[in-house]
Amino acid sequence: MSYKGKVVIVTGAASGIGRETAKAFLEQGSQVVIADNDETKGKKAAAELNCNSLYIHLDVADAESVKKMVAEVKKKFGRIDILVNNAGIFSRGNVITTSEEDWDKLLSINLKSMYLCSKFVIPVMLDNGSGVIVNVSSEAGLVGFPDQTAYNVSKAGVISLTKSLAVDFSPRGIRVNVVCPGTTRTALFENNRCKSDDPEQFLREKEALRPLKRLGNPEEIAAAIMMLSSDELAYATGSIFCIDGGYTAQ
Repeated sequence: MSYKGKVVIVTGAASGIGRETAKAFLEQGSQVVIADNDETKGKKAAAELNCNSLYIHLDVADAESVKKMVAEVKKKFGRIDILVNNAGIFSRGNVITTSEEDWDKLLSINLKSMYLCSKFVIPVMLDNGSGVIVNVSSEAGLVGFPDQTAYNVSKAGVISLTKSLAVDFSPRGIRVNVVCPGTTRTALFENNRCKSDDPEQFLREKEALRPLKRLGNPEEIAAAIMMLSSDELAYATGSIFCIDGGYTAQ
């Protein structure tokens, strides 16, 4: 797989899966845009990862912010080859306990963001004649998890958006696929674990749910994103790649 010289945008790249994905592309010689709303973490990630990375402040739920980011990337590099729509947040609540404000915020960041980034990046890819988009959904987009209705809905929407983009734009040279990670040991997970009454029991319970009896690592999800971005999988579009330790196979 060759990514040398490719221009890659990774949203939510300051930490977790996004950071590992940016790191993986940089190690293969790509020019990587670390697009994130956290300026401190984003600049730190860009400085630590590689001189070929560029941090751009991005509010993924704001159309003008996305439009500005895409224009800056096009001006600097002249093209965009790969877009990884990774930014997302999590919240708990069923349909009764979830406030309208929380619902709107989560759907905006988790789903509307991918619509906006695709809306403004795809025309640049069409000018190039090719491109790849990888959206990051979740196992929660495939099955219903209790007490996280808005999150489940947002991630299911990402899968449907992926299929729609693939059908509309694959005939014009743009492949679009989606990865569905299971619970992954990111900083977000560790934060939630530490807040539990018994952090070790919390971890053991999460691991026991999966046939592999462990959680995923961000590097493993990044590897899947890299694979779906490669020319070796040029026949894959509209595909769902579930990486969940076997959870949804049960």
